[in-house]
Amino acid sequence: MKYCTYILHSQKFDKYYYGQTEDLSSRLLKHNGGKVISTRRYAPWVLFAYKEFSTRSEATRTERKLKNLKSRQRVAQFIRSNDFVRI
Repeated sequence: MKYCTYILHSQKFDKYYYGQTEDLSSRLLKHNGGKVISTRRYAPWVLFAYKEFSTRSEATRTERKLKNLKSRQRVAQFIRSNDFVRI
């Protein structure tokens, strides 16, 4: 079973959201359907980048690392250096 860490972008508000999930397409539908309280007001979201992992703990660890980066430059560098798939 695959897990992934993902980055969403709200083009309307120029905001980013970092998360991890087992089912990326379903999770994106929940974000855009207003079912996630923390992202509801910034919809619509588009998938910006993602990376697959074999365990949830790896995906969660990577999500935490992304959330601790405080600048967009550092996030962009992290994405490049960790082989994220850019959309």
